[in-house]
Amino acid sequence: MSPLARIWQVGACTVLVFFAAPGLVAAADPPTQAAPAVQSPPPAQPAGPVRLAPNLAAQIAHSALLSIDGTATADALRLSIRRVSDQSLISSDDVSVTVDGRSELVTRGNGGTYEVPINDLRGDDAKDVEMIVAHDGIREILSGKVTVPEGASAQGLLRDHKQVAWWILNIVIVLVAAIALSRRKG
Repeated sequence: MSPLARIWQVGACTVLVFFAAPGLVAAADPPTQAAPAVQSPPPAQPAGPVRLAPNLAAQIAHSALLSIDGTATADALRLSIRRVSDQSLISSDDVSVTVDGRSELVTRGNGGTYEVPINDLRGDDAKDVEMIVAHDGIREILSGKVTVPEGASAQGLLRDHKQVAWWILNIVIVLVAAIALSRRKG
């Protein structure tokens, strides 16, 4: 086989790896499912802690009147407080949150959501979250247990970039070796 044919063969294999590798990695990862947008009447409070995946909403707490969904973002826990009867958002200036008994700063976000810094919630152990919401002339205390994985979103992105860098390095080494062998024989 001529050296030029070997280089073309190595190049074709490289292209095949780039197109086949993402499909193989995607097939190895289990699919994630988003939480449903509209839920039926809330079930009983879950026995274990709610594990929040990055950018996916999950129900943290509920009562007969309210349901609180939480979404973990890079720097905040975004809370959506809804009425159970018609799923409308609660818009209240009197919302307070405590994590393991420590009061947290609550800022009002866009679209009737509330944001709480997520730093105190990160870790593998469950945190007790208590929310006091004033609405319709009453104050409700809702509580739940939440687990937020330590830096899951940034870690996955960094890992994927390292994997691509290793693939590129391996391909460059194979190409340099093929060129060196072809020059030595020619």
